[in-house]
Amino acid sequence: MARNDSLETGELTDTTFYILLSLLEARHGYLIMKNIQDFTDGDVAIGPASMYTTIKKLLSAGLIELYHEEKGKRKTYITTSKGLDLLKSDMKRRENMINHAKQVLQEKGEEAE
Repeated sequence: MARNDSLETGELTDTTFYILLSLLEARHGYLIMKNIQDFTDGDVAIGPASMYTTIKKLLSAGLIELYHEEKGKRKTYITTSKGLDLLKSDMKRRENMINHAKQVLQEKGEEAE
C-alpha cells in the first residue's frame, strides 16, 4: 500500500505517529523535532523536509490544526480530537502487531527481546 494512503487507512507512518504524539501539546517545527528526539532518546530524528511535508498532510486530513502563528512566520500546531482518535487507534494496531510477533516467536522457541 502506498504511503500516501496511510492516513486514509488509519495506519500511520512512524513519522506521522511521532508528530501526532508530539503535538498533543502545541509546538512549532523546531520544538516538534526536538521533542521527538528527546522522548526517543535520539533513536528517532525527523528532518525539516520530512516534518513539514507530513504537517501539510496532517493539516489537510484534519488531524492537526494551526494553533498560533507569530509575526515571524513561526507556526504552532496541535493535534485535533480526530488526530488523537487516530493516534490511539494506531497504537492499538501496533500493539496487536507486537503481540502477533511475540506469539510466532514463542511458537518457534525464540524469545522476544
